[in-house]
Amino acid sequence: MQQIGTKPTPSNKSSPTSALPFQHVVVIGTSTGGPRALQKVLLALSKGFSAPVLIVQHMPPKFTRSLAERLDSMAEIKIVEAVDGMKVEKGVAYIAPGGFHMTMERDKTYGYQIKVSGGDLRSGHRPSVDVLFESMVPLNELKRHVVLMTGMGSDGAKGMQALVNAGAVTAIAEAEETCVVYGMPRAAVLLQCVTHMLPLHDIPVKLMQLIEVNNN
Repeated sequence: MQQIGTKPTPSNKSSPTSALPFQHVVVIGTSTGGPRALQKVLLALSKGFSAPVLIVQHMPPKFTRSLAERLDSMAEIKIVEAVDGMKVEKGVAYIAPGGFHMTMERDKTYGYQIKVSGGDLRSGHRPSVDVLFESMVPLNELKRHVVLMTGMGSDGAKGMQALVNAGAVTAIAEAEETCVVYGMPRAAVLLQCVTHMLPLHDIPVKLMQLIEVNNN
């Protein structure tokens, strides 16, 4: 396990934390080898996990629903394919539907909702990890934890860098030794925006540790 560095937690200037439905949010991007990696991470999260998890897995339409249903049948947390307008809740993982971008935005009651949309491909992908990550940049009232796992190409690296520059608490890249393809995590490492480089089995452990420690 290698810790690269740390980032300060941003001060809340947007809304009182007592009014927020959760204080932490996890965003994950992955591609080639991702279904297996997601299974390892999501099945290790406990039922009381106190943050939502938003996921972009590069997959064509229809495959993401079966992935969400299969993982949900095995996991302690709830796992769904995201739907436009869906309320974001802690202890739930939302997988972007194949063929659509997914973002998260504030609603009118200090809550958050999923937005699913079409639009141009980003880095050759829809859904795009960068699109999801960039949507989290203005949400500085939340403690944001960003993860890039196995995948070809560089989708998500620039989004991770933008989130770290915007005060994200944690930026995790999967270590090369457990990646099927060390493309996306490597791109983030090259941008020097990674705070932790971890083998796959240590990623959920670190997330639970960070969110429990920082949940006060």
